[in-house]
Amino acid sequence: MPVTLCVLLTAAPGNVGRLVEYEDQVLELLGIHGARLLSRVRTIDSHDAPQEVHVIEFPSEAALQQYMDDPARLALTELRDHAIASTEVLRVEVVS
Repeated sequence: MPVTLCVLLTAAPGNVGRLVEYEDQVLELLGIHGARLLSRVRTIDSHDAPQEVHVIEFPSEAALQQYMDDPARLALTELRDHAIASTEVLRVEVVS
């Protein structure tokens, strides 16, 4: 059963560029796990809002877990820790 996530990412202060750099790299790994990026948007003039929002579809829970455990993704942990202040992940259903 597919798993669809809405991911809200807030950059660490002054690190929007690093957030984009990190996300560019980890989103490239989705295809390896059969996942699809349905949408990637950035907020305009966001002050307290997340800077990026993604909607991602994984073919299964197992594929999601494989992505989370991917050594290439885990190798970017230091960049992520500097770039991202918070991540909120919501399980969602696409309705239109």
